[in-house]
Amino acid sequence: MNNNKLNYYIFVDELNKIVIKNIIILKKKKINLNIIISVNIHFTTLVKFAKTHNIPFFIYDNIKFAIKNNAKGIFLSSKNRTIRKNIKILTKLEVIGSAHNQIEYYFKKEQNCSTITLSPIFLNPKYSQNQILNIQKFNIISLNWMTNLCALGGINNNNFKKIMCTRANSVAFNRAIKNPLTI
Repeated sequence: MNNNKLNYYIFVDELNKIVIKNIIILKKKKINLNIIISVNIHFTTLVKFAKTHNIPFFIYDNIKFAIKNNAKGIFLSSKNRTIRKNIKILTKLEVIGSAHNQIEYYFKKEQNCSTITLSPIFLNPKYSQNQILNIQKFNIISLNWMTNLCALGGINNNNFKKIMCTRANSVAFNRAIKNPLTI
């Protein structure tokens, strides 16, 4: 799979020089770049940045803010189990969801998610070694998933190319965007 064919989702909770530089670098590479914004104290700055740079953005777990700010869509965390089958129909928002296992996948399918992130694929500070999926488990768990699939968790410059060995057509970054990228 070509890196330019992947959809990139970047979780951004604040802007600093490195984050801005990395986003601009990715945007110049003409990739399918999207930003996922959590509603926090930097929310209006992040929305303004995305709109100024013509970057589609998703709002993390908040439908009202997504509609109010003309977001491309909403990102539903794995903890969000409120089943709203008609989000996409009523609001025209694209719905992305996060799952860690098969049960959470079914919740996200019920929520009409067009893309589901499966995590954690690689080791990261948030999860212990025994919670990491790795490439094989990632592919086995998602084998019968009939949806767009996004790899999330522990992705960095060293393991990015391994994503090409998965069934994922998207990749999401959280901590990696805060460090210099060579993707």
